[in-house]
Amino acid sequence: MIIELRIFNFDVKEEQNLKKESEQLNFLNRKTKEIINKKEIDPLLKGTSRSDEEPYKNLDLQCSPENILILDTETTGLDNQNDHCLEVGSILFNVKSRSVLAQQSFLLPVEKNNAEKINNIPAEITRLPQPIFEAIDYFKSLVQVSDVIVAHNAEFDMKWFGINKLPQIEKQWICSMDDMTWPDDRQLKSRPSVRDLALAYGVPVWNAHRALTDCIYLAEVFKRCGELEQLLIKALEPKVLLRAEVSYEQRHLAKNAGFRWNDVIKGAWSRKMSRKDMEKLEFPVYEVDFNN
Repeated sequence: MIIELRIFNFDVKEEQNLKKESEQLNFLNRKTKEIINKKEIDPLLKGTSRSDEEPYKNLDLQCSPENILILDTETTGLDNQNDHCLEVGSILFNVKSRSVLAQQSFLLPVEKNNAEKINNIPAEITRLPQPIFEAIDYFKSLVQVSDVIVAHNAEFDMKWFGINKLPQIEKQWICSMDDMTWPDDRQLKSRPSVRDLALAYGVPVWNAHRALTDCIYLAEVFKRCGELEQLLIKALEPKVLLRAEVSYEQRHLAKNAGFRWNDVIKGAWSRKMSRKDMEKLEFPVYEVDFNN
């Protein structure tokens, strides 16, 4: 009787797992069909350029996105012209229910990994057999059913798409480091790291610099964030590029406001910011053309 009971329990659990997987696949298929009907698939995979002045035609800026795709990459270096992306991690996250709907991680084959000491991914591991094309197709389906892409330091992650094997993505990106203004009671820096953000929300940090792990940290933060909808709506506000007019003695004002030295504008403190937030700054700034 004990053996029969254990077999019965195993069958029940197996049936429950299959049912859950089936429900997830049905959800993805249903959402994909909806997008096809709206003729939104074609422009999805055209380009990764992030022009913050362009109107967000497919988004209602008064409403929070329904599904977001949390995304992270691991690379062999910093230069997308000479280095390569060797890992992609993503989590499809439903904002209203604060739930993970699907998650994925896959490796891309590389000959060498100059950043192995950082991400702990040996190059030879990336060349082991795996269903890489099926993985990329599934990744595309996750992009299709998402409303926006969320990444920590999005400017870095987005530049790896549209080259080599990775598809181009044309959806609005949100940077959880630069675009999202986290509540003051979390006592975070203006540009917090994933680690600091996770710890501020009570999320245990057990590993860093693997793509899916960093996505999990963000998903867990979002689950605990009561103001998530408001933060996402605010993050989607159009941004302008600002240059801070501060003296050397006042440089701490720009730094504390999230401006970076010698970054977008060489020899100056700069950052992208909405005009609403610009009005709250305690030092003078002026707008700079994105194309200059």
